Amino acid sequence: MTEWPPGGSDDLIETLQDRYLPDLGHVDMPGLLLDRRLGQVALVSSFGTESAALLHYVMTIRPGLPVVFIDTGRHFPETLAYRDLLAERLRLNLVTVGPDSALLAAEDKDGDLNESDPNMCCTLRKTFPLQDALASFDTWISGRKRYQADTRAALPAIERDGAHLKINPFVFWQKDDIAAYFEAHGLPRHPLEGRGYLSIGCEPCTRPVCPGEDARAGRWAENPDKTECGIHLGPDGRFARAGRRS
Repeated sequence: MTEWPPGGSDDLIETLQDRYLPDLGHVDMPGLLLDRRLGQVALVSSFGTESAALLHYVMTIRPGLPVVFIDTGRHFPETLAYRDLLAERLRLNLVTVGPDSALLAAEDKDGDLNESDPNMCCTLRKTFPLQDALASFDTWISGRKRYQADTRAALPAIERDGAHLKINPFVFWQKDDIAAYFEAHGLPRHPLEGRGYLSIGCEPCTRPVCPGEDARAGRWAENPDKTECGIHLGPDGRFARAGRRS
């Protein structure tokens, strides 16, 4: 196994690791997802191109688990329609959250903050709402995978995300594994995938992926130094609502 990043391990993570993921040949993800030591658990989904596979997989293990979706107000209409389709088909316990309207009015009154400060735009529209939504949970489930980008190549299956534990059930899966799962379970594809969108976020900051690019190359393509939206705090992450207006 790849070593955890600094600050990325603790007694609980080590115990869970030894029990459910001692090595790549012995991965018991269903057992991990059912372990009571995870506490209160939610799955966070963007309803992107591979989300249906993770949603179906987790719901077969823990049906009724809350599924948190962050409605930033900037999603493609196709994403919202796909969310509704999957919510009905998979009978999801969907929890939709969104940004504080007063905060947006104060900080992004013209609706173009993504152009001048994309990090702050993500903070207002994604990070703040998610942290509020996760306040009553101990653990959250993410759809990140190692194959998606070089920046995720050493991603662990179990990690600390600020005060929360985070599980990445598909971390070791490859693109072909995801495709085979879709086929085996007859899952519908995101309507934008066929148009070259392999990783889908907010409409203003997402473009189709060009041949030879990694799956996340279409995210913030005009801002090469930005590779994540900011909802993943990391093992040493500290969430602070600096500058929030009441």
